[in-house]
Amino acid sequence: MKPLNKTTVQKPSYPVKIMQFGEGNFLRAFVDWMIDKANDDSILNHGIAIVQPIAGGEFVRELFENQDCLYHVYLEGIKDKQPVKEVALVKSIDSIINPYSDYQKYETLFLREDLEIIVSNTTEAGIRYEEGDDLNAEPPKSFPAKITALLHKRFQKFNGDLTKGLQMVCCELIEDNGSTLREFVLKHAAANNLGADFETWVKTACSFYDTLVDRIVPGFPKETINEIKEEIGFDDNLVVKGEYFHVWAIGGDSIIKEKLPLDKAGLNVLFMDDIRPFRAKKVRILNGAHTAMVPVALQLGCETVMDAFNTPEVEQFINRMVADEVLPGIGEDPEQLKAFAAKILERFYNPYLKHYLKDISLNSLSKWETRDFPTVADNYNKLNKKARLTTFSFAALLVLYSGKSEVNFTPNDTPEFVAFIQSTFNKDDIKGWVTGIINNDKIWTAKLGELPGFADEVAAGAAAILNKGIKEAVKEILA
Repeated sequence: MKPLNKTTVQKPSYPVKIMQFGEGNFLRAFVDWMIDKANDDSILNHGIAIVQPIAGGEFVRELFENQDCLYHVYLEGIKDKQPVKEVALVKSIDSIINPYSDYQKYETLFLREDLEIIVSNTTEAGIRYEEGDDLNAEPPKSFPAKITALLHKRFQKFNGDLTKGLQMVCCELIEDNGSTLREFVLKHAAANNLGADFETWVKTACSFYDTLVDRIVPGFPKETINEIKEEIGFDDNLVVKGEYFHVWAIGGDSIIKEKLPLDKAGLNVLFMDDIRPFRAKKVRILNGAHTAMVPVALQLGCETVMDAFNTPEVEQFINRMVADEVLPGIGEDPEQLKAFAAKILERFYNPYLKHYLKDISLNSLSKWETRDFPTVADNYNKLNKKARLTTFSFAALLVLYSGKSEVNFTPNDTPEFVAFIQSTFNKDDIKGWVTGIINNDKIWTAKLGELPGFADEVAAGAAAILNKGIKEAVKEILA
């Protein structure tokens, strides 16, 4: 079997116009796959330089470098009720850099005159304001501080040239991702006295786009990798598997449509002035359902999304949660919403993907707050009712993280948050335990504890799971 590198594959050379924060599976199977298709169609001529957003990651970087940043995207799914598969070799990544171990190379990259776009996916936990983050560090700790520092150095190098601003395209699954990053950049600028001229340059020369992304990407297909390598004919250790379906909605000014016209390559990229209505539907239905499903399904012994939807209790739980709590809270035409939801939930039955629940569970605390708490809040504030199933999913999440559930599970989340949940657990005072968690403002950005009755409902759900078992507790909540 052939190795995958520039000795076995002809790799084009593209000018690096995109700096990408994040080397994970999603960006590689979504954004990088799109850029490559547009390059192949001569619509773009864009190289991508990947920046690893956190320290470490030497093993991953070595994998990229051993393969000259070449890898395959393996897509399977259902299109028009028929099975479809696509295998693509992505050739547009120029290099991978870790700013913690090679800051000078990183700085040279972001000061390139022809750099145009920054793409990011630092997870929901990435776009957070860290008070006192040192902008002179090489690099600063948080993602917004990194962006502030690099923009300021770029502003200084090019003497405030308005044509040397950058287009920031955020793929993090938080509401107003680009707008929030912009807010935090300006907040860091003010806190560090970077000057009114710089702040004006950020506002006028740079654009921050709110986006919504949608493609299920399970990642490296370790269970079938030998068969896939035989099929593609290369020893590719960076294969990333995903579903065929994709959509990318980008909201903001029209500059990005000119600089990144991916729709001209036949890709499902939607440019709009305001993505909020579209985002509300997608995030709450698809991502909210995923996040709510994970703690319930894992404790019922499921491993994948397909396992979960083959389990009657989970299938009924999620379908009813979406129909009775999620859709009414969105407030659009009921029939159109129902059809939209049906198309989304149909993807949960995709037989070609092993979408592991433990992978979806990454950073579930911030994901639940972002994706599911708005449903709880809207049901109470707008509809004057309780979102009982969505709230129960949060109770299931706390039990799963407590270390006291029926399954052996190690949370992949912020360590200090998990430690707090586990160290304060008290089976004799579940209400006190839950209240302490939801009032911990280090974990949450929203005021969960201020929603009337929320702590009581969560505590009741957690107590039911701990005392009766998850299966009986789910049956009761569905009764």
